[in-house]
Amino acid sequence: MVSLVPSATESLIALGVTPVGCTRFCEQPGMPTVGGTKDPDIGAVLALAPDLVVVNDEENRREDAGAITAAGVTVHSISPRAVDEVSPALAALARAVGVPQVACADARGEPMPIPPAQPITGAAVTLIWRRPWMTQRSDTYGSSVLEHLGWSNPFADAADRYSEVQLSELAAAAPGLVVLPNEPYPFAGRHVPAVAAAVPSARIALVDGRDLFWWGTRTASALARLGAALG
Repeated sequence: MVSLVPSATESLIALGVTPVGCTRFCEQPGMPTVGGTKDPDIGAVLALAPDLVVVNDEENRREDAGAITAAGVTVHSISPRAVDEVSPALAALARAVGVPQVACADARGEPMPIPPAQPITGAAVTLIWRRPWMTQRSDTYGSSVLEHLGWSNPFADAADRYSEVQLSELAAAAPGLVVLPNEPYPFAGRHVPAVAAAVPSARIALVDGRDLFWWGTRTASALARLGAALG
């Protein structure tokens, strides 16, 4: 199979299934790549003669999935939007590739239970982009992760799932925590002063964006790491 989804590629390997190809964003050295998530080389995908191609409705384009289907290759879409959707999505992926079902596992494939949701204790904003500054609405996996850890989202009802936000709006929301992941935008320490100036009362946390946005077999251990870092 070919995986066009970084989270799914990682999860498939943890399930004991190694794709014959993946995207350049999947961080799998030595595995053949077929372009990016938004611009896969369909010819390269088909040249690998996969029985199955795994896609995601957020990361991949509908027309690319359609072209793969039109070529006679089965497409499996895996698109959890919340923490409690991860285990069913993994079970469906396991069935699609014909391996034993697991509820959830860590990066080594060892089963781990998802920690229980925590009561809401404060408000947190995740910035996902800069120039323009952007954040996320409640119906996103990243927002669900923070909610699971006890943080409410002041921009839960934004007009767009991923929406622009001014630093003045961030200040007005008065979050207790601002999360700066290192992907999709590579936030780092040099970006902290501008955010701190806008919300001086907030704690600012730099986190691994994979733990925040990559769902799948890493979910349980990611929640544990983020809980320790943000709690």
